[in-house]
Amino acid sequence: MSNSLGSMTPRQIVEALDKYIIGQEEAKKSVAIALRNRYRRSLLPDELREEITPKNILMMGPTGVGKTEIARRLAKLMDAPFVKVEATKFTEVGYVGRDVDSMVRDLVEASIRITKQKRLQEKYSIAEEIAEEKIIEAIIPGKKKPAQGGNASRNPFEFILGNSSYQSQKQQYEESRNNQQDDNKMDTDLAREQVRQQLRDGLLEEQFIEIQVNEAPKTNMLDMGNEGMSIAIGNIFGDMMPQKKKNKKVRVKDARRILREQEAQNLIDMDQVTEEALQNAEQNGIIFIDEIDKIASGSSYRSGADVSREGVQRDILPIVEGSVVNTKYGPVKTDHVLFIGAGAFHTAKPTDLIPELQGRFPIRVELENLTKESFVKILTIPKNALLKQHKALLETEGIELEFTDQAIDEIANMAFLMNEQTENIGARRLHTIMEKLLEDISFNIPDSDEEKVVIDEEYVKEKFIEKINEEDIDKFIL
Repeated sequence: MSNSLGSMTPRQIVEALDKYIIGQEEAKKSVAIALRNRYRRSLLPDELREEITPKNILMMGPTGVGKTEIARRLAKLMDAPFVKVEATKFTEVGYVGRDVDSMVRDLVEASIRITKQKRLQEKYSIAEEIAEEKIIEAIIPGKKKPAQGGNASRNPFEFILGNSSYQSQKQQYEESRNNQQDDNKMDTDLAREQVRQQLRDGLLEEQFIEIQVNEAPKTNMLDMGNEGMSIAIGNIFGDMMPQKKKNKKVRVKDARRILREQEAQNLIDMDQVTEEALQNAEQNGIIFIDEIDKIASGSSYRSGADVSREGVQRDILPIVEGSVVNTKYGPVKTDHVLFIGAGAFHTAKPTDLIPELQGRFPIRVELENLTKESFVKILTIPKNALLKQHKALLETEGIELEFTDQAIDEIANMAFLMNEQTENIGARRLHTIMEKLLEDISFNIPDSDEEKVVIDEEYVKEKFIEKINEEDIDKFIL
């Protein structure tokens, strides 16, 4: 388990989620406990650790109340491999849809990426030194050392001309050449030190140099169909051939980045990365299955699409239950992967899922509908609050945007009423309202001379009250 998450208590995890998600305390609490249990489990002796399986979570609540956002923020918060899948994509083509195992393969890919990045970070300091040497070499090429032949004579005629006069002349010539080389070497070393100092002072960042980079092999992907395996034809004999290199002219600052990555790649052991990544995916992986209600079929007579949906549930079941999935990096057991299911459950109910699948999601969390107060908080409190976003966008053109408290209150009220009267789309309603509200201001910006725009309650009412009547209320339904 990552240290950052291992050291976080459930309360701290909830606090981290609070920065972006308003309300939904129950859901946040369940997720935080599930993650902490991961860490607790990792401290147990091996026999007991194997016995403890994660308690999967099922989140229920209307669209736009924060189910997916909780999952997204969770992924950013932790180093553990995380993947989000839409359950509906497995019902797309006829009865089978896309292979359900692909969610586990995606998890392994995510794990490989995280582990590889962690290993690269560790090697960057050494790689930076090597990259610096290569840049200096590119700016001031060193003299090539003469090949050392030992006692073996490099000139085939030397044995014929083995008399002493020839030997003494040759010796003098060698000595003078060596002295000259020593002088040149000292000059080169001095120049290199100066260049090294200039590099470190950042004086050569924009200078162009020529470096050697590894040429990416041309991969012709041959997809092996349903198994998710694909062979890169160009790579089949790739290991037998030396890696091709090509010269590239780049600025010093870009060369440093390219060479650092390249050298760090050479320093890491990919077999070790793969082994660690598979272990990480098995023990700490999280799969978030969104739109799980769309594969629930009602209890009425089943036909057509409903059969397909139930088929998908039966396909997902063994993975959630725990099975071994083959991936191109090796087999992966899903026994200890944490699954979080989420769905609006407007038409279907959790009880419409097949009983076996219901039993695999023992923790049920209901997310509440958003109130007017929630909308006010969503507009102002989170780090990425909507008002902050719009202010920042208009600031780029030199316009200062200000919202009065009454205006914010009115916007929240509008969102709440529209959700009540028409379709309830949760916090997404605010996007519709904000875009409509700032439409004219955004459109007229380049031509207007105003530097400060204050949006008050009157402006909001004027924008909406006149427009909302029974005929065109449809405009506000996404």
